[in-house]
Amino acid sequence: MSFWKTLFGGGKSATQKAGETVEYNGFTIRAEPFEDGGKYLTAGTISKEVAGETKTHRFVRADSHASFDAAASFSLDKARQIVDLMGDKIFAER
Repeated sequence: MSFWKTLFGGGKSATQKAGETVEYNGFTIRAEPFEDGGKYLTAGTISKEVAGETKTHRFVRADSHASFDAAASFSLDKARQIVDLMGDKIFAER
């Protein structure tokens, strides 16, 4: 499965597993690693309700892992780090 195809919503297979969702400091974090070339890439979403609207930030990192579970665990750790560093600024217009 192509990295770009997965990133932009195409090519999700029926066998692709859903990642874990956790609450962290008022944010909802969902691990969404995906397979690319036999490895799983670190990826996920960070969401929060702001002024009655749900804001979502999608992240993908180049870190690769041998298993889905390892990638999902690392994705959650990476998302927590992003929240700790950026907080609500993650949703700022660029």
